[in-house]
Amino acid sequence: FLLFLQMWSKLLRSHVTARSGFCWRRLFTMQLKTSEFQSLFTDGLNGLAELFGKHQHELRIAGGAVRDLLSGKRPEDVDFATTATPEEMKRMFQSAGIRMINNKGEKHGTITARLHDENFEVTTLRVDVQTDGRHAEVEFTTDWQKDAERRDLTINSMFLALDGTLYDYFQGYEDLQKRKVRFVGSAVERIQEDYLRILRYFRFYGRVALDPGDHEPETLKAIRENGCGLASISGERIWVELKKMVVGNHAAHLLELMYSLELAQYMGLPQDGDIEEMKRVWRNANEHAPKPMTILASLLHSPEEVEKMDLRLKVSREEKNLALFLVRYRRELQKNPDELDSLKPFKDFIIDSRELDNQNRVCELLKYQGEQKLLAELSRWSIPRFPVNGHDLRRMGITSGKEIGSTLQQLREVWKKSRYRMDKDELLSYVKS
Repeated sequence: FLLFLQMWSKLLRSHVTARSGFCWRRLFTMQLKTSEFQSLFTDGLNGLAELFGKHQHELRIAGGAVRDLLSGKRPEDVDFATTATPEEMKRMFQSAGIRMINNKGEKHGTITARLHDENFEVTTLRVDVQTDGRHAEVEFTTDWQKDAERRDLTINSMFLALDGTLYDYFQGYEDLQKRKVRFVGSAVERIQEDYLRILRYFRFYGRVALDPGDHEPETLKAIRENGCGLASISGERIWVELKKMVVGNHAAHLLELMYSLELAQYMGLPQDGDIEEMKRVWRNANEHAPKPMTILASLLHSPEEVEKMDLRLKVSREEKNLALFLVRYRRELQKNPDELDSLKPFKDFIIDSRELDNQNRVCELLKYQGEQKLLAELSRWSIPRFPVNGHDLRRMGITSGKEIGSTLQQLREVWKKSRYRMDKDELLSYVKS
């Protein structure tokens, strides 16, 4: 019995350790040998791995790239973590004649090296010494577990060694398999370290979860109680997360949930946002690659609310103009059921506006309205060029600027009624007659 206790105690110590006083962690490892993983090994990465190995510094793939690889996807961006300090990396790269670029992140431990025309962003393992809900003062470490526990979600806290060994301290792999989204350890502590993690939770929920309502009650409680912290986050950072979320899976559910958790007031969204309209628009548009603002505009009641949203979120001019367009024309510009060509009102609007961007805006309007057939037709339509100009009329003896403008407008109406089929000669003969 004593021998059994000794063996069990040894096994427990080797697999389980207490984590910062608030949860238990168990290191899980496995080997990954997928084609997506193997495809990462370019000349640049092989050279980077050889250099770190030569200087006896550990180098592993970190964060989202690990999550993507475990999901069978080849990551677009790959971040690396290392036990080497920034100074050690700089000396190592300099001695090898490797160029370093964009080293603004050096104080946070990040060095970017360029090998074989590829950039590699490598960050020293860190622990947060102090946080204020937006920024963190960090201290470098060589403890992989401590770096993992400062990350936001379990599915983002894993590391992958270059030999294919996965290092998972907080059940990230299990959560990914079960399509669960959980904070590392205490949700309250992770959120209070950086309140933007509230929106990251929703964004990754849309990417990972199968069921729109599979949230842990404790997580939602932590979000509700700390939602006011979003008021201290810059609008630009909020918009980056929000616009990714609203075009992801479960977006209508997640937006409605944000409202029920009373988050909208801290994010630049109207407190009385039109939830039912948003859900209707989401059903109309979600399979047709809507722009984020197409979904978000459905919550807004007026141009004044667009202006207020812009003051908080600092959206681009193009995004703001799209929101103003949708709020104004979503009821005013619609197909005419009595018209043989149902698309004609939209074509006429584009022609009359003479703005190239309006064809794209009208496409977003058709997504908003759920007019899939008209959307397909308009996407194939090329804006015709009005074939008559002022020089043509002057050659006919019309010299008054006012008369030229009036005649051109009349010809445009005739051209529109012909469904843009009349050519220059036909239109000028109309003037003569």
